[in-house]
Amino acid sequence: MADREHYHFIGVCGTAMGAVASAMKARGAKVTGSDEKVYPPMSTFLENSGVEIFEGYRASNVPQSADVIVIGNTISRGNEEAEEVLNRRLLYQSLPEVLKEQFLRGKRNFVVAGTHGKTTTAAMLAWVLKEGDRDPGYMIGGIPANLGQGASFTDSEFNVLEGDEYDTAFFDKRSKFLHYLPELAVINNIEFDHADIFDD
Repeated sequence: MADREHYHFIGVCGTAMGAVASAMKARGAKVTGSDEKVYPPMSTFLENSGVEIFEGYRASNVPQSADVIVIGNTISRGNEEAEEVLNRRLLYQSLPEVLKEQFLRGKRNFVVAGTHGKTTTAAMLAWVLKEGDRDPGYMIGGIPANLGQGASFTDSEFNVLEGDEYDTAFFDKRSKFLHYLPELAVINNIEFDHADIFDD
């Protein structure tokens, strides 16, 4: 990460975006972010993590010093900050790309997928590994009471991830979990979901 030290997250108050922004800050990166809906508990969590937040999307929010812009999957073309990034030809990545390159590559990644129960199952798996003294990294689409935060990345060889099947970003329509380099996949029940992006 030495050559990429300032990350700016567009859509930082999303559960996963905020959790990873906080984890990047904990690793020593400078982290800023913006969102149009900035309110507790995520705003408090990010402020306590030392992440500077801009409320609203404006071209002026995109720092001149940013090395990587992380664009959330709720952001679409026409967003003022996203257009600024494209116009300035800045380096941008999706959240799953950042996860893959900064936290997952070379690790033993356990990915929980399926229509229902991903958050609960991923939280239980992370807790079992934690109680077994494996100190796993994890990213879960919520804040489990027994873990205290939605994402934490450690020096452990193990990671547990909630494998969201929704699309990655406006510039990458693949499902997010395709980026997660799984060694083990836990697949819960499967039924038709997300009719807005999947045909069947």
